[in-house]
Amino acid sequence: MPKAQEDRNLGGRPRDAAIDEAIILATRDRLVRDGYSRMTIGDIAADAGVTRPTLYRRWATKFDLVVDALDYGFRRQRDMYTVDLSQLEPREALVEAVRRLDPAYFNPDAMVLMGNFAGEAIRTPELLDILRTHAVEPRVAMLEDVLGQLQERGAARAGIDAHTIAIMCFGSYFAAFYRGEPTKELAERVVAVLWPAVAAERE
Repeated sequence: MPKAQEDRNLGGRPRDAAIDEAIILATRDRLVRDGYSRMTIGDIAADAGVTRPTLYRRWATKFDLVVDALDYGFRRQRDMYTVDLSQLEPREALVEAVRRLDPAYFNPDAMVLMGNFAGEAIRTPELLDILRTHAVEPRVAMLEDVLGQLQERGAARAGIDAHTIAIMCFGSYFAAFYRGEPTKELAERVVAVLWPAVAAERE
């Protein structure tokens, strides 16, 4: 449970996780369909099959709810990782890490969701901040960490710019989305281009 929810729960009745999840899922659906500005607490409550007081006992504001809804998606994606990258061959580990950068790895509507957040940058700039914190930075940091591990294994060059590589790989998914191109084999294609520049020279 996100810390914001835990703090609001101290001293209260036990929380019903099923209700929490219904509200979160309804929020994520409304964010895709309506965007932040147009979606309402009333619509979310109705979609989730709960009352407005039930929702407000859990989240004081729409913004608080959206923060947890976005974090929910990234945590669910993280739970889907079943492969230990350290057990893979270096190139395969990098392919899997790039695959995990895909915003749609867990949620097929993630690109639309992220676009809606970006579209609110003028009206509600804080949304772009939580998008960076909960959806962008963890993914970029994950790939940077994998590149660092490959360096420790002697499989990647010591002088590579891990951060730039990570943001380039992350950006490839947005480029494919806007061009209407499939992303099923995108990770393999991206690594095929990058690997000659990343891989350590063998003696």
